Order: sequence, then structure tokens, then C-alpha cells
Amino acid sequence: MAATYETPSVRTAKLTSALRRAGRTVLDIVYPPLCLVCRAPVSEPRALCAACWKQITFFDGPMCIRCGLPFEIDPGTDSLCASCLASPPSFDCARSAMRYDDASRGAVLALKRADRLEFAHLFALWLKRAGQPLLEQADIIVPVPLHRIRLWLRRYNQSAILAQQLHRLSGKPVDSFALVRTRPTPSQGNMPSAKARRRNVQGAFAVPKGRAAAVTGRTVLLVDDVLTTGATVEACARALRRAGATKVLVLSVARVARPLPRVI
Repeated sequence: MAATYETPSVRTAKLTSALRRAGRTVLDIVYPPLCLVCRAPVSEPRALCAACWKQITFFDGPMCIRCGLPFEIDPGTDSLCASCLASPPSFDCARSAMRYDDASRGAVLALKRADRLEFAHLFALWLKRAGQPLLEQADIIVPVPLHRIRLWLRRYNQSAILAQQLHRLSGKPVDSFALVRTRPTPSQGNMPSAKARRRNVQGAFAVPKGRAAAVTGRTVLLVDDVLTTGATVEACARALRRAGATKVLVLSVARVARPLPRVI
């Protein structure tokens, strides 16, 4: 039998893969991978244990074709929720990976406020799974921006980190400067109502004149961590539309699974 010839590049790739496996084995012995939430031992780094995984409610059933609101009963294909029928949003489609509830809140806030950036890789995997059709349509990924003051205080924008992780998984380009927050706004979490949230972010986003070409005539995938009433992504979508975006798609890690009240 003739020997199989391997090119130098193939041999190098195999050697690199073997070294990585060996390095991973050594690291697992010295620093065993732990669940990101409860710190129980797990088989892979940056993962959840089975118990924590079971508590997460992923969205994979019937939902509003526009905003992604999950339906308790399947109303049929291409159905819209009451909010989208009454007041269609400025974005074309929104999807979220999981329900924002007691089981997921700690993980989301750990990334957002506690410097737990190791959650970003895991969340990006979930975003890709939930939003693959949106990723396929997108020309560019744009994160929901922080105002420069809040960015300076927090030191990072969790939405921008998620967008970069999605770029690594999908190859889609990211522009973290295509959309800016033009004025500081109080935290949306402190707003007492959907109307107050909408008023809080009204006119708070814009596409800088020098960045308009990045979105004009393109399908933009807007990335955020949590979708609550939709006020923030609605304000962002309007700004992107004004700058000439053809379509605006929204992808968030989590969402509050109740109808999104929209106040005109």
C-alpha cells in the first residue's frame, strides 16, 4: 500500500491541534473548568453545568414573526403579537436567545456590571443559535452604544463585546462606531413605565455623519444584552433608518417575555 503524503501545511495543522489538546489537558489538571454560574466542575471551559443549564428558558417555540415575543399557544405561521399589530416597530425583526428571569438575570448582570467577560463567549454561541437567519441576512453588526461617560465609568460596553464575539463566530463585520449615544440617559432599569423608557431614550442615538456610509443601503444587525420594553432598540432602529439602513434586525441575549407596550 502506498504511503499517504501530507503537505507541510497539513502536518503543521495536525501538530498545532495536538499541542492545543495537550495544553488544554494540562490547564484542566491545574485549573479544572468550572460552571460560570455555580462554579461546579464542568467538562469544557466557559460553560454551564447541567443543573444551571436546565434552569435557562431558551426561546425555540412559536413566537411573533416581528418582535420575537413567545406565544403560549401556536397561532400559526407568520403571526404577529398584539403590540406589533397595533404599532409596528421600526426594526424589521427581533430575536432573543433566552427568557430574562430569575434563572438568567444573574448571568446577564455578571457580564453587564461585574466584569465577568467570560460570559460573552457563551452568550455569543446562544445568540448565533437563536439568530442564525438574522446573521445570514446581515451586512454589518452594530452594538447598542453606551454614552462615553458611562463607557468611561464601566470601562467596556457589553453589547460591543458580544458583537465582536459574533464576528468571530460568523465572520460578519462589526462597526462599533456606526451608532453613538448623543447624550447621557438614566438607566432604563430605573424607569417606572414603558412610556418613561421611551421618553428617556427619545433622540438619544444617531449615526455620525462620517459613519453614514457604513449603514446606508445595508442590512444592520443591532446587538444588545436585554430587550425589555424595546424602547432602546426602537430608538436605535429609528436612527439607523434615518441614516439610510435598508433593514434593521435586532438580536439580544435575553428578553422579558411579556408583550412590549409601545407608546406613540
